Amino acid sequence: MVKLRSAGFTPDVVVAHPGWGETLFVKDVWPQTRLLSFLEFYYAACGTDMGFDPEFSRKAESAGDLGQLAEDARLRVKNANNLLALEAMDWGLCPTEWQKSTLPAAFRDRVSVIFDGIDTDFVRPDPAAQFTLNPGARVVKAGDEVITFVNRNLEPYRGYHIFMRALPEILRLRPNALVLIVGGNDVSYGARPPAGTTWKEIFLKEVGPRLDRSRVRFVGKIPYVTFVKLLQASACHVYLTYPFVLSWSCLEALSVGCVVVGSDTPPVREAIEHGKNGLLVDFFDTAGLARTVAEVLDQRERFTPLRTAARETAVARYDLRRVCLPRQIELVDALVSGRLPQ
Repeated sequence: MVKLRSAGFTPDVVVAHPGWGETLFVKDVWPQTRLLSFLEFYYAACGTDMGFDPEFSRKAESAGDLGQLAEDARLRVKNANNLLALEAMDWGLCPTEWQKSTLPAAFRDRVSVIFDGIDTDFVRPDPAAQFTLNPGARVVKAGDEVITFVNRNLEPYRGYHIFMRALPEILRLRPNALVLIVGGNDVSYGARPPAGTTWKEIFLKEVGPRLDRSRVRFVGKIPYVTFVKLLQASACHVYLTYPFVLSWSCLEALSVGCVVVGSDTPPVREAIEHGKNGLLVDFFDTAGLARTVAEVLDQRERFTPLRTAARETAVARYDLRRVCLPRQIELVDALVSGRLPQ
């Protein structure tokens, strides 16, 4: 920034994600520049992701409750940079209302909620969709009994362990179903697994003896075009998450008209209304998840209205070109002109 200023450049607006300190000195270099911060998440010791899943919650150490206190204190200190960013910004931008709700109340009146945007012209239903994941492998096409599950990386934050534990019953109830699991083996969020293994391996090993592996395909990370075709061919898409940042894949699944079976957690409830444009199940209820997925596959015609409503939700609320991008540009224009956004 100093080099740019020395070259005579002063921006009207800086738009940045402040999570790791990138915006900390914007106002010191350019005092008159408007700063728009993309506010993705504010940490908390309870009520969001931390402590949500008892299986992975940090247990108090032997010295009383000192272990849990240390973890809570770590989160409070971790927010120090977030607080500096909130104090410095002229305005903030959150993708969802729930993410905004995690911010301290004192700053929420300076934050607009606008989702990043889904290209619904490209991510759309296609009843003729088909693809082959590997040369010589089975061709997957719309109309097949295909269950899809997507993580950037397969891990507990996005419910991988819950989905895997539900799979044996899903496969028992639906003996012709094919399960396609997309995602890498690293960690995007949360704690790493024990050294020398991956979350994928841990939970696959846990349920492996009860799985028909010929009907469960781990496809790793795939090109975006293939990912969209996979969703277009999906008969039922499962999306699970802790109370955390909502994944684009959930909204992309809505955009192609999937029947989405999602976790009944706050980020998902903002996009999916149970029985209207998707279905919600308790995050930890593996039996309920299996029954719901089987019901969707067994009664496809019954859930056609949900597919239509899912698509309508994506177009009306999350479309990139006609909804989100115009609002984002309007927000930047308001800051440039010196007007506070409404």
